[in-house]
Amino acid sequence: MSNGKKSGHVILSVLTPVFIFAICSGISVIGAIKPYNKISSYIHLAFMDNLKTVPDTSGVTAGLHIKENDIQTNYNSVFSDTGEVIRPSFGEQFAKISSDKFELDIPVYWGSNSELFERGACQASNSVLCGEKGNAVISAHVNTFFSELDKLEKGDKVEVSTKYGIFTYEVDELIEFKKTNKKYVVPKDEEILTLYTCKPDILGGSDMRIGAVCKITDKKFYAEPKGE
Repeated sequence: MSNGKKSGHVILSVLTPVFIFAICSGISVIGAIKPYNKISSYIHLAFMDNLKTVPDTSGVTAGLHIKENDIQTNYNSVFSDTGEVIRPSFGEQFAKISSDKFELDIPVYWGSNSELFERGACQASNSVLCGEKGNAVISAHVNTFFSELDKLEKGDKVEVSTKYGIFTYEVDELIEFKKTNKKYVVPKDEEILTLYTCKPDILGGSDMRIGAVCKITDKKFYAEPKGE
């Protein structure tokens, strides 16, 4: 066999597996595009705690964008029993919680993030909003915004004021559970509000959670633009 033919066979032997590998890789990439697009939003939320609000080199804030809103509780407005729930963006303050047992109104942010927990209570973005059927789950640090949560008793009133209405709840059950127990934070069929925080522990972090499950007693959606 001539040297030219030998060289041709060697080149063909080398290029064939490379060519096959390139084709297989291309098919794998194409096949992965749709599954990735499907789960990308869930990945984004799962790792939201790692996002920062530090401006990049162009001066644009990267990651989490926090939006503050002035949630009023004393608007002169016409109310309706039904209305439209306004879904906030992740990191937006959209509500305030008040109760006779709390000294101050507590700001509520949409989504759970370490930076948001420093500013107020946080509502899990996979739970429903007040005014919707289901379980609205809100938590906060026990040493800051939910330091008075343990003062709630069965029958106490809790009011959630939002951009779209005011919702009144009554404490129906006082709860205590391990942080690994998801019983009280999963979706529910009934319209309830679940508030919880860490159980105080003088030795440091606690694996126990305390809180209250509240049932809806009154809905007041804003039926017209809110006055000053």
